[in-house]
Amino acid sequence: MAADASNGVVAHNVKRIGHLDIPGGGQVVAQGTKAYIGHIDPPNGTSIVDISDPARPRLLCELKMPPETHSHKVRVADSIMVINNENYVRHQQIGGTRLPEVRARLEKQLGRAPTEAQVADALGYTVKDLKSLVEASAQPYTGGGIRVFDVSNADRPRELSFFKTGGNGVHRFDFDGHYAYLSTRMDGYEGYIVMIVDLKNPTRPEEVSRWWLPGQWTAGGEKAYWGYERYECHHPLRFGNRLYVSYCMAGVVILDISDIAKPRLVSRYNYHPPFFKTHTVCRAPFPLGGRDVAVAVDEQPPRPRPGQVPAFMWLFDVSDETDIKPLSAYFMSEEETPWKRGELGFGARFGAHQCHERMSDSLVHVTWFRGGLRIVDIADPTKPKEVGYFIPTPGPGQKTVQSNDVFVDEKGMIYLMDRLNGLDILEYTGPAGQKGTLQVTPQELKYNG
Repeated sequence: MAADASNGVVAHNVKRIGHLDIPGGGQVVAQGTKAYIGHIDPPNGTSIVDISDPARPRLLCELKMPPETHSHKVRVADSIMVINNENYVRHQQIGGTRLPEVRARLEKQLGRAPTEAQVADALGYTVKDLKSLVEASAQPYTGGGIRVFDVSNADRPRELSFFKTGGNGVHRFDFDGHYAYLSTRMDGYEGYIVMIVDLKNPTRPEEVSRWWLPGQWTAGGEKAYWGYERYECHHPLRFGNRLYVSYCMAGVVILDISDIAKPRLVSRYNYHPPFFKTHTVCRAPFPLGGRDVAVAVDEQPPRPRPGQVPAFMWLFDVSDETDIKPLSAYFMSEEETPWKRGELGFGARFGAHQCHERMSDSLVHVTWFRGGLRIVDIADPTKPKEVGYFIPTPGPGQKTVQSNDVFVDEKGMIYLMDRLNGLDILEYTGPAGQKGTLQVTPQELKYNG
């Protein structure tokens, strides 16, 4: 590890250009001279930052959220900004609704009433968490959806519309300037599904279509056959006439959206178990090593099971989209980060989380929580090679770093967002990757299909 004694970061082939102390975020995107940050914890909602001088980023404005809602994702195309609204205590709410069934199941297995510790462990919580689960399950949530803003004046965003969805609301989404591709809960469905919304008129969003894995539409008589595994949409991304969708513990899904009103399943590849959850899957913009390649990043859970393999990054051959094949994987050792678990406790995750979704060359930029940012060259997709990394120092009042999201702009500037605190603006100084032409360029993000 190469340490910079002047600021405590650990880096190789990556230089810090600027930094902003700002509440932790779930997503950062940049367009022109502005960066947009969706924050994890309410009341912090969305911040807009002036990055005209990347060495001195400056906060322009911030949108606040009510305590029950977080807005941790943001997308921008031209002057339109879209943010999500989601139940902040959704995991506790789901856990609370499962309590009666879990108690009954354990009692049947044990032949006696389970202890509180056994109930909590079965749910993945501690005994002291059980009260909050009950409280969360008793609070209905009706604020889920997406909000659409005009940000032509970035100092004063103007809300244009709110598109309401169901259940716990919208988690992640893509936006190409015309359509938004949502991962959302809807009443009558088990878990999150895919929904496509037309935003051509941003004052009047309209649902175009939805897609779900057979078994999710419980109101239609379908039965979820996967128990408590999360067979649900996590993150749809558009590449040409395809949606590449991470489907949590149901793996990778490819949808044909040539007819935007009728998404059609092309294929699904599931490698769970033994691994935890597919977080993001994106397609490389040009062939690599003579193959069409998809990058899939798994997510490290906040409470990993003992002995569970930390999440890592996969490379898949999608030359034949009906026959997805694994090619290779990239993983970093926990010995490579100075931020060891020790007494850090819950939330100090180590493992993969998210990559920059629109590659412009063969470099993959991927966040690794306590491992910071990793830059991996996949010019040979059978032999991914790490070519750079940047591990920041913890933000004010934090014990560890939790690098959560990364965005690379058209100039190659890297925006690294910490889940707990802080935005870093970086520059890669190593050898350039293989160049190519994007299927959907960042400038377009206005697919006219």
